Amino acid sequence: MKKALITGITGQDGSYLAELLVDKGYEVHGIVRRSSSFNRERIENLIQDPAVYRQSLFLHYGDMTDSSAINRILEKVGPEEIYNLAAQSHVRISFDMPEYTGDVDGIGVARMLDAIREVGLVGECRFYQASTSEMFGSSPPPQGEDTPFHPRSPYAAAKLYAHWMVVNYRQGYGLHASSGILFNHESPRRGRNFVTRKVASAAARISRGRQSRLSMGNLDAGRDWGHAKDYVRAMHLMLQQPEADDFVIATGVTHTIRDLLDRAFGRVGLDWKDSVVIDEKYFRPTEVDMLRGDASKAERVLGWKPQITFDEMIDEMVDSELKALES
Repeated sequence: MKKALITGITGQDGSYLAELLVDKGYEVHGIVRRSSSFNRERIENLIQDPAVYRQSLFLHYGDMTDSSAINRILEKVGPEEIYNLAAQSHVRISFDMPEYTGDVDGIGVARMLDAIREVGLVGECRFYQASTSEMFGSSPPPQGEDTPFHPRSPYAAAKLYAHWMVVNYRQGYGLHASSGILFNHESPRRGRNFVTRKVASAAARISRGRQSRLSMGNLDAGRDWGHAKDYVRAMHLMLQQPEADDFVIATGVTHTIRDLLDRAFGRVGLDWKDSVVIDEKYFRPTEVDMLRGDASKAERVLGWKPQITFDEMIDEMVDSELKALES
């Protein structure tokens, strides 16, 4: 039974990855932060399964800002695969909290990489880093592994530092460390402060008379949106390769915020133009206008392709919000 350690296991990606690995017979260890709220809803289905929770899923308290906790967990678990998904992942919030974002998303990865080296796991484990398409910033699409980086937010800058630290530990210490340069990926488990979940929720609530208006920012921004379930498959495939490398994971199709509004409100038979108002507070100080990934390398080397379309994903998200309103 392989052992895997997931940071950020209670997040969208972490929960889907945990399910995937448990299904594949892994012993899964997750790092969770201590807090006053018990934020484990996304892995509730695993926790509520007695057989899984006793035999396949183990949770440890820790934080990416705490080197001693990271070292202690690595020594205790001795994982063969490490998936670093922990982050302050909201781009707009990173402008308000740049220091915290840099500490968790950037320096936190350096702490983890050096802990792997200090504990003596360099030749024993494989490491996955969740990089991001935001690192490309204003570089024009399509964006692939050779596209120049031009980060346009504190979040992207912190992730770029982490990305290059992974490259340095791979080349300098021989660590099997791969980065997935993931483009936007969503699901019903997306955080409520992210635009796809915000729009899906508003469409459902407005259709049921629970909400009257939706405030939005830049409607012309374009993103390459895929489903989180597809993207965690790619993470796992990267760590099964004989050689570590970096891979862009994307659908190759761009949709604008207007497209998102069209699909979500259309799902409930409404015209979003009747409900959406523009609020300047939702504009970023610097904007990434257009992202579209070239995942041809992932298809060629990993045999990976997305299976869930944009329309199917948004429909699933709106349907999930409708179901929650009825419960």
